[in-house]
Amino acid sequence: MTESVIVLTWLDAAILIGAALLVLVVGFRSARQRHSTYEFLVAGRSLTLPVFVATLVSTWYGGILGVGEFAWRYGVATWVVFGLPYYLFAIVFAFLLAPRIRRSEVLSIPDRLEQVYGRPAALVGAVLTFLLVNPAPYVLMLGLLSNMFFGGPLIVHLLGGLVLSGVFLLAGGFRAGVMTNVAEFVMMYVGFAAMVVLAVPAAGGVEGLLTSLPASHVDPTGGQSPQFIVVWFLIALWTMVDPSFHQRAAAAKDERTARNGILVSVLFWFLFDAMTVTTGLVARVLIPDLTDPAMAYPQLAVLVLPAGIRGLFFVALGATVMSTLTSMLMLGGLTAGRDFAARRSGIHDPQRQREWVRVGTVVAGLVGVLLAWALPSVVTLWYAVGTALIPGLLLPVLGSYVPALRINGTWAVRLMVFSSLVSTLSLGWGHWMAVDGAPNYWWGMEPIVPGLIVSGVMWMIGRVGSGKEGK
Repeated sequence: MTESVIVLTWLDAAILIGAALLVLVVGFRSARQRHSTYEFLVAGRSLTLPVFVATLVSTWYGGILGVGEFAWRYGVATWVVFGLPYYLFAIVFAFLLAPRIRRSEVLSIPDRLEQVYGRPAALVGAVLTFLLVNPAPYVLMLGLLSNMFFGGPLIVHLLGGLVLSGVFLLAGGFRAGVMTNVAEFVMMYVGFAAMVVLAVPAAGGVEGLLTSLPASHVDPTGGQSPQFIVVWFLIALWTMVDPSFHQRAAAAKDERTARNGILVSVLFWFLFDAMTVTTGLVARVLIPDLTDPAMAYPQLAVLVLPAGIRGLFFVALGATVMSTLTSMLMLGGLTAGRDFAARRSGIHDPQRQREWVRVGTVVAGLVGVLLAWALPSVVTLWYAVGTALIPGLLLPVLGSYVPALRINGTWAVRLMVFSSLVSTLSLGWGHWMAVDGAPNYWWGMEPIVPGLIVSGVMWMIGRVGSGKEGK
């Protein structure tokens, strides 16, 4: 069996193509309606609870092949590092930030930074936010999936996945993205549910599965060090500054929907994580000699699923990536076009800002394709972005909504710039000075740690310098 190529039956191919057409139909059908600028950017602040949950849940799983790889390698530790910390921070977000975001009437993180810290902080925040929502990892993942099924030059699949995931955004904006997310949400859960139902019996049922796994795979730490677990908890701080959380909280119909929508989403994330981790464990048992663990899910589908159901599962994989890619494209367009370019140029007219968002969406997509083509490693892109940017955004964003954490605008700008710079330099230095292929970071600490330390120190200095300005 060749792990890099999946031979599709005509039925599986028809299901994949039909799902792609369905996404386009849903997206363009939503785009046909005439939209105000508020409708284009935040769906008129009218998201109901079911729609809010569907779009938030589906947006949060773009790295699905990475989840499969991690589950194959480390077992139930996948839930400990990719599930538990994100639930905890999402719950904190629900109670601490979501109602305040909805009440603030802002459209984005840079909007709020300007309200509280001033225009320079908003511009710096826009740059960091744009980098944070870069769609490159998801452009790459969708391109690799498509290439695995249909073959041909990778660049064609990168561009094709980009167009499929975002072309309707140019006409319908956020509303079109949300409605495609709802369709993709259904695809995700149906496909993985079918996999679990058929794959677990193939591994001998739950009892057979547990007895066949290596001991490390049923250890919550996966046999890894406590530092390994702690680092992933720190990276999960991403939740607190994630622009997709902020945009959806701003788009909810009221504060209660914003808060409860996140809490309900946690339950759906738990269910989906249970299915994805179980699928990865089954892959470990049935394909123990897999040479490319990133292909754990596709190869398990080939091994245990019949034609048709296999296509349904492949649709679930594609929908999981596409939902995140669509959201990142919209956020990239909003950040580059409205939050940076229009703000820097002093453009306040809503219609002109909307045009800038369209331009920004195209720019974000092309930058994503270029990065995916130049650095074809999903894990590298994912890890580097979070490590470098979270320290610069975390405290300023929290402080913008929580007065007790607020500093003045000058110190907010300094904190954002220097803490992100320290993390980035530590990351680059570690790889430059690698020993036997292993990064050699400063003081043996993961790069996010010195960045967070610098952020904390500058925040304390800023609090002293701010006096009572932050109340």
